Parts: sequence; structure tokens; C-alpha cells
Amino acid sequence: MYKQHLLINNLVRKNLTSKRFEIINITRNKHTRIDKILIANRGEIACRITRTARRLGVKTVGVFSEVDRDAMHVNLTDEAYCIGPAPSNQSYLRQDKIISIAKQSKCQAIHPGYGFLSENVEFAELCQKSNIIFIGPPAQAIRDMGIKSTSKAIMSEAGVPIIEGYHGEDQSDETLLAKAKVIGFPLMIKAVRGGGGKGMRIALKESEFHQALESARTESQKAFGDSAVLLEKYVAEPRHVEVQVFADHYGNAVHLFERDCSVQRRHQKIIEEAPAPGISEELRLELGSAAVRAAKAVGYVGAGTVEFILDRRTHNFHFMEMNTRLQVEHPITEAITGTDLVEWQLKVAAGEKLPMQQEDIQLRGHAFEARIYAEEPRNNFLPGAGKLSYLVTPSVADNVRVETGVRQNDQVSVHYDPMIAKLVVWGQDRTSALRILHSKLSEYNIAGLETNVEFLKDLCSNEKFQNGDVHTGFIEENYELLFPKLQVPSDVLAQGTLGLILNEELEAMKKSIETDDPFSPFATETGVRVNHALMRNFQFLVGEEKFVTDVQYVEPDVFMMRINNLGPWRKVTGTMTIDGKTMKLNTEIDGVIQQVNIAKLDDQLVVFSKDRSWKLNAVAPNYISKLGNNSAVALGAAVSPIPGIVDKILIKDGDNVNKGDPLLVIVAMKMEYIIKASSDGEIDRILCKIGDNVAKDKLLVKMKNVTAND
Repeated sequence: MYKQHLLINNLVRKNLTSKRFEIINITRNKHTRIDKILIANRGEIACRITRTARRLGVKTVGVFSEVDRDAMHVNLTDEAYCIGPAPSNQSYLRQDKIISIAKQSKCQAIHPGYGFLSENVEFAELCQKSNIIFIGPPAQAIRDMGIKSTSKAIMSEAGVPIIEGYHGEDQSDETLLAKAKVIGFPLMIKAVRGGGGKGMRIALKESEFHQALESARTESQKAFGDSAVLLEKYVAEPRHVEVQVFADHYGNAVHLFERDCSVQRRHQKIIEEAPAPGISEELRLELGSAAVRAAKAVGYVGAGTVEFILDRRTHNFHFMEMNTRLQVEHPITEAITGTDLVEWQLKVAAGEKLPMQQEDIQLRGHAFEARIYAEEPRNNFLPGAGKLSYLVTPSVADNVRVETGVRQNDQVSVHYDPMIAKLVVWGQDRTSALRILHSKLSEYNIAGLETNVEFLKDLCSNEKFQNGDVHTGFIEENYELLFPKLQVPSDVLAQGTLGLILNEELEAMKKSIETDDPFSPFATETGVRVNHALMRNFQFLVGEEKFVTDVQYVEPDVFMMRINNLGPWRKVTGTMTIDGKTMKLNTEIDGVIQQVNIAKLDDQLVVFSKDRSWKLNAVAPNYISKLGNNSAVALGAAVSPIPGIVDKILIKDGDNVNKGDPLLVIVAMKMEYIIKASSDGEIDRILCKIGDNVAKDKLLVKMKNVTAND
């Protein structure tokens, strides 16, 4: 067990003259005042830490990679330093540079956030050697909990239930396969270090074991610098329930109740809630007590999360791992307990006792956190990257938080996690919190990138989710309900058409004003109006479906419309104002008044209706040409399904391949994607090299002698 340092005492003062919050740390009789911290992270977590530090009067120093120079977190901190090129191993993972900047800027402490160096033993030790306070647990606790095999042994000794598996040091293929056969299939293969779904694979049967093992090892090595894995019995339909714990230097440890993080894709969380639905008070107490025992067993200090696998039906639970850092989903714990966990971190790191004892921590209401990602849910949740061309976020309130690190026109980089924001809501009970969540998700208007906002809204509307009937396979089990076939409402097509017409008129008005020409072809007796014929049609593609809107000009600002020659002609009127990139449209369709926002991006209109957003692609010759080219290469070629970096090339010119054979490996957003042959054939040319940064739909491999097969 980790032994405590020498007596740590602490004093918190508020300088009423400067209104600066000062934290005094007394360690080994050395007084260190923490009034300046370096935040060794980026994005929303760096912004979130900065906000609490600013409230407490603690100055902040940020670090940024070259591609993050104009990022939000850079602008929020008091000062910031460039730390290297975009790849994290050349910037945010450079321990020597971070320590050097902390010393240069006279910071007394470093907050690692989550990810990157937050659970890095060597970095925690380096901070200690450099006489810089690491705002996190002791290095030994990170070491013990970071190696899953070690952590499970400690938990077992502490009386915390663990799951059957193999956690040994022999990592040979032969030993791992032999142990896998003893445990039985299906089987979970996990990276010994790290978390976040990295280096985690499921082998459903023995024939899948070696490929799953190799893939887990490769991803683990890249993410954590260690390819060691452990094996665990796969629990069918488990729930992922975790408990927030906090401990100080004096042996005090508390839990702040549990969170349910069961709804996941690619073994990564997508929505979390606190407390967990359907949990009895008795079970809640058992989970909390087990988590506190786990924290005390490793001499833990600071914020941590003990993760459990909970059997969906029996509610038996087993220790999975402990994350020795602040979690992405910590805001929902703050919401139900009325705490600021970053403030707690700062105080505990300075040697102060926990602000509250267990009996003082009360659970109130219910909270949800929805992670807004740049990804394509209808394409296996493939992550995206690129420019956030249009962004409108929900209005915030006492019970609504938007945790983000990006703004409109910022880039979602291929080098980092594709999370755009976290939407956090609180309600008096689960039903009201869920209703608020759905309402606030509807206020999100994003264009320029594919996102999961519409999926999250569909998830909130799912009856099973509303009943709290969740588990880690929830998305797969309810796939058809969560991804219904979409039918574009005729109102949306009419609104998009009207938006185009009114936008043309506004543009015409600008031209008339700019030319100051009373004989302008855009001028009319009734004012400025485009000189349209009495009948026009507009063509759109929504996905692969084509729509034609016929429009009759009845009188100024009054139109009759019909979609695809179906149904009766509908009377459409409306007005529009433009606020930046937002076209605010007030329409009346057959007597029904509606208000929608429309974003116009080149040939694409995004209509944000009350139910969901719709992307209407205006059909033009160059669009048709582009679409045709992409379709033409699909059979005899390999294209990148996502923006990413070429990590491995598994073939060479002249190789014969079969459909399904792996060709290349693309790494994006810290995840590994294998691109496979879509048909039998011969490799003609490889059009990329290892290390290339490639865009989505980039042609990577050309094939010849292609055989079309089903």
C-alpha cells in the first residue's frame, strides 16, 4: 500500500484586497503557495479547469500544439505556450517540454486533465522530482491501478469482487490462447494499461482470437506504449456502472454516488447519467462502499473513478478498473451533489482535507451528459474531422451546461478526439431530466461536419432507454429502432426551397444597392425582386434520394409548391432574415406557421426543423459529376472512409487479394481502422505511403483484373 508523505498541512486564504484565492501547501516543512497552475491538456477539459481556477483566483498557463494555436483553451488561459507539432507524441505527451514550461512560467502545480499524461506514472514522478505539485493521485496509486492485472490482485485482496480472467505476465500467443480456452468464448481482450476503449477487442470464438489479439496489441502500443493485454470472461449484456471517489492525504475517502455509462459504441461511452437507473439504495451503498475500499487499498489521493461490470439481470457486480484521474463525465456527479470536483482537486492537491464527509454528501435529482461527436452514426459511427462551418449551441441555465472547447469555424482535428462538446442537464427526476436533454439537443444546430446529435435525440425517444433498460450492447440490440428509415417531410423541402428563393432575392437586393442602378434587371415596380418566370423547379438530393420542388409564383411573397409531382399544390409564404450564417425563416404552409433556421454551405442547405436537421444538397452538374466519380472507383479501388493518417500498408503492387483481405490501416482520433478489399483482384498501384495525412474518400489503392462478387 502506498504510504503517505510526511505531514501535510494546508491553509486556505482569501486576499480581500486582490480578491485572489491562495492555496498554501506545506509539505516536508516547505511552504508552497499555489496561485498559478499549468494545464497539460487541450479542448473542453482545459477550458473547464480554467473556469474553476479563474473563479478561485488561480492563474492558468495553457499549452498548445501548432494546429491548436487559435483554440478556445489557448484564449481562455492567462498565458499559453506552443509545445510542438500536431501529433500528440510530439506535443501534449512531451513531458520534458511541459515541465520546462511550468518552471519557466513559475507554476507551482500541473493539472493533467484526462487523457494524455493524466495517468502516466513517469510524469507524476517527474513532477515530484521537479518540485512541482501533480494535481492527481500518488504515482504508486497510478502504477497499481494503471496496470489492470496488478489492480485486480489488489482489489481481490481488499474484498472487492473481480471477474474471472487471466492477468499474468506471460504474453506469448500460445499462453494467451491456452488461457482463453480455459476461460471460454466469447472473451474480452484488454490492454493492460489505459482505458477509453483503446486496445479492447472481443473474440466471439476461437478462430477470431489471433486477429483480435494482434489488433488489441497494436492499438495499445500506439495509445499507451505497452502492448501487454489481459483476458476476461465476457459478460453478456453487462451494465457499465462507475463510482466517483475522492480521498485526501489524511486517510479520508468518500464516494459521490454512481454513474451509468452503459450506452456505448466501439466500447466508448456516448451518454452517461447519474444516478444509475433501477439501482436500489442497498446496491448503491454496496457499490459506494466497494469503491471506497478500492481507493483506500492503494492509498489513493484526489479524484478517481472505480468502474464496475454490473450484471443486467442479477445486479451482481465485479471490479473492472480504476481511472486515476478526473473523468469526462464528472459534471453529472457535480450536478447531483452540488459540488465542483476541480475545486476539490485543487484543495486536496494542496494538502487540505476533503470539503465534505460522507454523511454530508446528499444525492439530489438526476443528471444526463450527452457527448456531441463529429462522427457518422449511420456509418458505424466513423469519426470525422474538418471545419465547424456552422454552430449554434443550446442556451445555458442553472440546470444546463455546455462543456466545449470549440467555436464556429474551428477545426475538429484528425489528431485528437472528435468530441465537439458535452451537453449536461439536471432535473428533479430522471423523466424530467431526459425531457430537458431532448429539448436542449434540439437547440443544437451544427453544419459542415456530420455529428451524432440526431442519433442522441432518437436515443432519448427510445422507449427502452426511457425506461432505463440499458446495457453495453444496447445500440446493437435496438439498431433498427435507433436508426429508422428517414422520410423527408414535404414541409422541410418547401422550407428549403423558400429559403433558396428568399436568399436569391436578398442577394439581388444587395447587387442593386451596390450598383446603385435604377435600371437594374433586378428592380421592379414593387421593389427589388429577381425577374423569375412564373414557374421554376428546384432539385435536391437527400442522401441518395432525389426530390424536385415545382414552384409557381402567384404574387409577391406568395408561392404554390408541389414535391415530386405528388399531392396537391400547397400555398407557401414567408419572410427571412440573415444573422451571420443563419437564415432565420418564418413560414406559413397551408395556414400553419413554423419557424426554422437554415444554414447555407455552398450547394448544401441544412434545415433545422423542430424534430431533426435535414441536409438538402442542391443538384448541379459538378455535384453529379463528383458523385459519379466516387461511385465509379468503389469496386476497383480502396478509399479512406475517414480523414486520418496511413499507419500500415499491408500489400504491395502486383499482389493478388481476395474480397475482405486487409489492405491498409488508417489511424484517426486515436483509433485504428482496417481498410479491406471490396472485391477480388490484383493490386495495380498504391497511391499513398505510411505517414500520409489523407482526407475522407481519398483514393488510396487502385486494383485491376477486378472480379465482382457478392
